[in-house]
Amino acid sequence: MKWEAVTKTPIHPEALFAVDGLLTDEERQIRSTVRKLCDKELRPHLADWFEEGRIPARELARRFGSLGVLGMHLTGYGCAGLGAVSYGLACLELEAADSGLRSLVSVQGSLAMYAIWKYGSPEQKNQWLPAMAAGERIGCFGLTEPDFGSDPARMRTRARRDGADWVLDGTKMWITNGSVADVAVVWAQTDDGIRGFLVPAGTPGFSARDIGRKLSLRASVTSELVLDGVRLPESALLPGARGLSGPLGCLNEARFGIVFGAMGAALDCLETAIAYAADREVFARPLSSFQLTQQKLADMALELGKGLLLAIHLGRLKEAGTLTPQQVSVGKLNNVREALQIARTCRTLLGANGVTLEYPVIRHAANLESVLTYEGTSEIHSLVVGRALTGENAFA
Repeated sequence: MKWEAVTKTPIHPEALFAVDGLLTDEERQIRSTVRKLCDKELRPHLADWFEEGRIPARELARRFGSLGVLGMHLTGYGCAGLGAVSYGLACLELEAADSGLRSLVSVQGSLAMYAIWKYGSPEQKNQWLPAMAAGERIGCFGLTEPDFGSDPARMRTRARRDGADWVLDGTKMWITNGSVADVAVVWAQTDDGIRGFLVPAGTPGFSARDIGRKLSLRASVTSELVLDGVRLPESALLPGARGLSGPLGCLNEARFGIVFGAMGAALDCLETAIAYAADREVFARPLSSFQLTQQKLADMALELGKGLLLAIHLGRLKEAGTLTPQQVSVGKLNNVREALQIARTCRTLLGANGVTLEYPVIRHAANLESVLTYEGTSEIHSLVVGRALTGENAFA
């Protein structure tokens, strides 16, 4: 074959792996619908939201609710009951816009709503889930504490019995949606182990304040929750959750969305870099015509494609009911790590332009630094995989 005979028409990175052929018509339609929303209504504002460190969370929640993406993988109570891959593709498109948008949807649907859906009483489900699916009510998930992130079993937040009530004291940190939430799912130590509680906003003794001066996830609400003698009735207890398996089950749901979401951020970076390299002239030639540029693009496209295939495979396992927590750790570890490297490499292709908010690359790179840490750090997921391979626990 003569190299000059090869077509010069570029193809999309996903086409190298024929990703569309692995999806159903419904899944492709959902992906397209969420992408159109992001392109038309959200992308024009993202640089400003990031720069100003704010986000219209309530307005966005209602918009996402009307689109049907809040708790879309849950059944009943106004939830769409769609498959895992459909949910993952929605996360991908949201994070291709900004990690903060996917975090809002992920915390709402896979942490707060899932906790109520999985562990709540019929009364709790009816009270909260329909309004949360519609985006009329926002939830947050209070597990992480100032001194205990990767080791939640040692949390200091305490719930004690006082007559027929529970009284909660403690502090939660790095809580997405915290200050705008109508209800917080709070995990606390009790004499019966770790239990979950629903704490409505406005409950005496319960407060939330935003964490400022962030250089990552700036288009996202991140808060500290303080519980000072918060008195709750017995009906606030999540009856189906006992022990650490309750919150960890919720985290697995959220991590699954990240497996797809991180690839969205990577894809947006790569698409930006490819377009930039085609337009940018260096030494009177397109930047894309240089061998080193093409090597970078090829390496990134390979990692993106492998990550997408892994995400879809894990989604099919989840739909079949066979997905394991270790497999979720594989997906989260690989895809976030590779997405961050893609974002950093794309920044080099954009040169000085890559550090401005005129392009999304540095915003994605900054966001992915947080995604690498939350829902289990890369070190923790490495140890999960290592324990699966060796049978040895290296956490302590």
